[in-house]
Amino acid sequence: MTSVYNDVPLNASADKVWDAVRDFGALHQRLAPGFVTACTLDGDARIVTFANGSVAREVLVDCDDARQRLVYAIDNERLKHYSASVQVIAEGDKACRLLWIIDMLPNELAPYVQGQTRDAVAAIHRAFPPA
Repeated sequence: MTSVYNDVPLNASADKVWDAVRDFGALHQRLAPGFVTACTLDGDARIVTFANGSVAREVLVDCDDARQRLVYAIDNERLKHYSASVQVIAEGDKACRLLWIIDMLPNELAPYVQGQTRDAVAAIHRAFPPA
């Protein structure tokens, strides 16, 4: 199994970033605009359209406000396993880290997912520019 780690420093309060993360249906507007071009809710899942045209159904597993942690999973024909957690960790009043960890199979798809996450992290930085 491959794990993809993204530890993203942001110049925004943890509460502000968490508010965007927990808004499960607004990924394209609040957390990763440009990287995600559309997002619609379907029960406990969101249908996400990415800038490269790919589409994924991400199922909400857990949303923990106390820990500022969200977990989602993808189940499709290409992935045997895909589980991701996004946690916001305060670093003072005006900064935080977004810790995004993806565990996935098959390992052969890891380079693609790593490339996608690099683009996603760039979009997250644009969503929370330095003050």
